[in-house]
Amino acid sequence: MDNRKDFVASLARGLEIIRAFSAPREVGDSGSAGPVGPTDALTSSQVAARVGVARAVARRFLLTLTDLGYVATDGKYYRLTARVLDLGYAYLSSMPFSNVATEFLQEVSEQTKESCSASVLDGHDIVYVARVAARRILSISLSIGTRLPANCTSMGRVLLAALPQAQLEKYLEEVELLRRTPNTVVDKKRLREILDEVARDDYALTNGELEEGLRSIAVPVRSSSGRVFAAINISTQAGRITKTQLQKEFLPVLRKASQRIGAVLPP
Repeated sequence: MDNRKDFVASLARGLEIIRAFSAPREVGDSGSAGPVGPTDALTSSQVAARVGVARAVARRFLLTLTDLGYVATDGKYYRLTARVLDLGYAYLSSMPFSNVATEFLQEVSEQTKESCSASVLDGHDIVYVARVAARRILSISLSIGTRLPANCTSMGRVLLAALPQAQLEKYLEEVELLRRTPNTVVDKKRLREILDEVARDDYALTNGELEEGLRSIAVPVRSSSGRVFAAINISTQAGRITKTQLQKEFLPVLRKASQRIGAVLPP
């Protein structure tokens, strides 16, 4: 491809320089001298060795990237800055929401070893728009497009709690709360209290209300303007994971994923 007249070699080289920081750092990295520096940083000699260019060439590219804000340096070591994430977010923001959510839910599932989903509110139901299943924990088969009642699901409660007051009152007036398990909340006054708690805590946790033995925790996904766009959750079997574990171990992971998804959504 380098022989094509439209090929911009300097752009390709600049991307190679950025990718050089993703390679594993090893003691004795070619071009290094003296003590090994910070694990997330490289010298210009180390970058040159990884990319296969002269040190002076690597240094020019690194200084250019520094001027553009993609690299920071203390004069000896260079490290990538958070601005590099903009390159990835530009790609993610061009994707449909379900694809974006799946990218991040996959990471959540790998970290927690549990199933993760994303949904939006449609009338009295939630509709699944993304899902990564670690194992089958429900008798219901869940897939994109599956509809479930909002009132007894963690994602549904997150989305209901975010509704404007008038819309929430209309929902509570119209909805029929059906008992799916002995734990299902079917009293509208109690549901309203729970939704107030969800709005205050910014997450929802359900315990065996949709199906016995199922626990789920969910958080809202907000766009940069603060609009609640969707909800994401982690669902698991009650016999394996306690409510405390969901709150202390899984909730921070879920919130981080929510923030990352929200960062690439339209306002």
